[in-house]
Amino acid sequence: MSGTTSAAPARQMWPLYAAGFTTAFGAHGIAANLGGFSADAVTSLLVLGGLLALYDGAEVLLKPVFGTLADRIGARPVLLGGLVAFAVASALYVVADSPGWLWAARLGQGAAASAFSPSASALVARLNPAAKHGRAFGSYGFYKAIGYTLGPLLGGVLVWGGGLRLLFAVLAVLGVVVAVWAALAVPVVPPLPKVRQTVLDLARRLADPAFLAPTAALAAATAALSVGVGFLPVSGRAAGLSTVATGAAVSVLAACAAVVQPRAGRALDEGRLTTRCGLAVGLFVTAAGLTCAVLPGLTGVLLGAALIGVGTGLITPLGFAALASSTPQERLGQTMGTAELGRELGDAGGPLLVAAVASLATLSYGFAALGLLIGAGAVVAFAHRRSVPAGPVTGTDG
Repeated sequence: MSGTTSAAPARQMWPLYAAGFTTAFGAHGIAANLGGFSADAVTSLLVLGGLLALYDGAEVLLKPVFGTLADRIGARPVLLGGLVAFAVASALYVVADSPGWLWAARLGQGAAASAFSPSASALVARLNPAAKHGRAFGSYGFYKAIGYTLGPLLGGVLVWGGGLRLLFAVLAVLGVVVAVWAALAVPVVPPLPKVRQTVLDLARRLADPAFLAPTAALAAATAALSVGVGFLPVSGRAAGLSTVATGAAVSVLAACAAVVQPRAGRALDEGRLTTRCGLAVGLFVTAAGLTCAVLPGLTGVLLGAALIGVGTGLITPLGFAALASSTPQERLGQTMGTAELGRELGDAGGPLLVAAVASLATLSYGFAALGLLIGAGAVVAFAHRRSVPAGPVTGTDG
C-alpha cells in the first residue's frame, strides 16, 4: 500500500474527530431520549426499537455506496456533502415538529451519516501511516465516544428545556459548523488509481477472515452500545430514576469507552496488545455487561453501562486498525463503508432483537439474549487464532 510516512497535522484531524462526534451525538443524543414516545409499555419498546433502527437502517443500505463513491471521487467531498445533508435533515424536524416528520428526519440523518462517517474513517487512515493507525483510530474513537457520552446527558437537558425541536436545532447548527471547519482544514486527498475489480474479487476480499472477523466484532460492539444507550434508560426509569439521572448513568457507558479507546490503540501500535486477544476480551467484557444489565435497579444500570463501555472501547479501535492495515488504500472507502454496513446491521439488529424478546417476555430476557449471542462470538474469536492479523503492521507504510 502507498500512503503517507508521517502522522497528519492535528489541524487536519480535528474536523474528522468533530465529524465522529457529530454522528455519535446525533444518533445517541436522540435515541436515549425517545423512551417516553408511547404510553403503552409493549408498544413503547417496539416503537423505541423501530426509531433506534431507522437511523441505522438507512446507513445499512447506503454506507457501502458512499464508501465506494469516496474511493471514486475522493473522501473529502463526500464528507462535506454528508455533513451538509445532516444539517438539512435535522432542520426538517425543527420546522415541521410532528411525529411523522420525526421519522423522516431520523431517516434523513441516517442517510447523511452514511456519507460522512465512512469518509471520515477513510481519511483517518489515508492521512496517517499504518504504524500509527491504532493511535489514529483510538483518538477518532475517543471523540466519537465523547459524543456518545454527552449525547444522553446533554440531549436529556435539551429535551427537558425545549423538547426534541431544540435538540434537532442544535444538531443542525453542529452539522453546519463541522462542515465549514472540514472545508477549511481537511486537505484534498485525491483518489488513487485502482486495478479493475470484478464482483468475484470483491466477494473474495469481503469473505477473507481479515475482513470478516473485525467487522463481526465491530457489529457486536455496536449492537451492545445501541442497546445500552436505548434500553438502559428504560431500566433506569423502572427503578424510579429521573430522565436526567438515567442520561447521566448511561453516559458512564460512553465515558468508559472514551477512556479505553486511545489506550487500546496505543497498546496495539506498541505491540503490547494483539488484535485477536483484544477483540476476544472486548467481546467477553461486553457480554458480561449485558448480563449485569439484568440486575435490578441502579446497580444493573451502572454495572451494565461500565462493562459495555469498556468492551466496546477495546473492540472499536482494534477492529478499524485491523481493517485499515489489511486493505489497499485505493479501496479504503469501500472497505470502511462495507465494514460500517456490518456495524449498522448490529446497531439496527441489537435494538430490534432486545425489543422483540422484551415484548414476548421482559426486558431482562432481551439483555440476556444479546449477551448470550455476543458471548458465543467471543468463544469463536478465541478459538480461531488466525481470523485477524496478530498485531499492528510493522515496517514502512508502502
